[in-house]
Amino acid sequence: MQLSASIFKAYDIRGVVPVTLDAEVAEALGRAFGSAARAAGEKTVAVGRDGRLSGPALAKALISGLVASGIEVIDVGAVTTPMLYFAAHTLCTSGIQVTGSHNPKDYNGFKMVLAGRAIYGDEIQGLRKVMEEGTARLAPGGSVRKVDVTDAYTKRIVGDIQLARPLKIVVDSGNGIAGASAPAIFRAIGCEVTELFSEVDGNFPNHHPDPSKPENLKDLMAALASGDAELGLAFDGDGDRLGIVTKDGQNIFPDRQMQLFAQDVLSRVPGGTIVYDVKCSQRLAPAIEAAGGKPMIFKTGHSLIKAKMKEIDSPLGGEMSGHIFFKERWFGFDDGTYAGCRLLEILSKTPNASDTLNALPTSFSTPELNVKCAEGEPHAVVDKLVAGASFAAPAVVSTIDGLRVDWPDGFGLIRASNTTPVLVLRFEGQTDAALKRIEAEMLALLKTVKADATLAEASH
Repeated sequence: MQLSASIFKAYDIRGVVPVTLDAEVAEALGRAFGSAARAAGEKTVAVGRDGRLSGPALAKALISGLVASGIEVIDVGAVTTPMLYFAAHTLCTSGIQVTGSHNPKDYNGFKMVLAGRAIYGDEIQGLRKVMEEGTARLAPGGSVRKVDVTDAYTKRIVGDIQLARPLKIVVDSGNGIAGASAPAIFRAIGCEVTELFSEVDGNFPNHHPDPSKPENLKDLMAALASGDAELGLAFDGDGDRLGIVTKDGQNIFPDRQMQLFAQDVLSRVPGGTIVYDVKCSQRLAPAIEAAGGKPMIFKTGHSLIKAKMKEIDSPLGGEMSGHIFFKERWFGFDDGTYAGCRLLEILSKTPNASDTLNALPTSFSTPELNVKCAEGEPHAVVDKLVAGASFAAPAVVSTIDGLRVDWPDGFGLIRASNTTPVLVLRFEGQTDAALKRIEAEMLALLKTVKADATLAEASH
């Protein structure tokens, strides 16, 4: 079949419905994934979907393809991506979530777990080859059964979390799928919850469900300012990422959240290695070391972080994008609701949640910035930068994912996105002057390789 190469991303499959992604593509993926699952000794695959308007039709076609390949499908219905992961950890070991994540409403896609691993890279390209060539192996014996995982998932979280005191919170689900489950779970652990936009609506009529963008947090900030809640939590469209806003309207970015989570986890797992991506703050490593842990900086990408955590038996990982991975007391997958509960458990032991969060070390930093490139250009640009990079001490150069240069007072990062043809840049300084100096130096270096580089804030 004819497929758009653009839908096969580094960590998932994603495209515009019905332009590059439709029921025919979903069914072909079901057949290809089913063949791969059977080859890996898997007999059962869980399937879930988020609240997007195209979800039911795509899930139906996907299930049809899986059944045709001889797979027993567990249909868990409309759930967050973490709830699908939960099903793929407790009912079986493989699963596919039909989700457009935080993309615009006409997007949809598929996040996949095969035999206990999030698949990415070459494995996704392998599925593409089978789909294009029509070489999926069909088999008899496929079936479908519906299972509601909400109760089991809720009980597992409620049984794990102990609040030292009740907390008043505002939860903004942005009309994403988390609205159907997260507020009830927060109430079940002992919170008083004010809900914003919990009704699941794939038109996203109020604001886009992406808490990494400050403009999507305005309603949450207004509710905190006008009410008596201590804290605000916001979710992305499929519920695997969490945004946190304090009473006074401060956005606590994920790399600051990780400082708090690391201290807590390391109190029970002394000496543990905490994994985080190259976009995270320079302040994170010292916080991990101060708490008795070993910091490990790694490549960006939720599938890559999960694989590295599994390899080294890490109790905690996180990404600047908002994916937080708890292995200690949990399953190691990214889950916005569970991360929110763990945060509330920590903050319930303090007299003032916002004061505790605002006291976390911070720096002057840019948001994630993008430089648009031609298809295939970003990696070539980064390769040239890495080959030609020469920085005098005390600068420390890391090339694990692009070019990151750390000075004693800040860092600069230029890396190639794995999902779109852009360069990803981020700059941080412990003073505003340091930030400006580092940004100027890194941009000057970039211009030596790409003279037409133009900065824009990341659109996600």
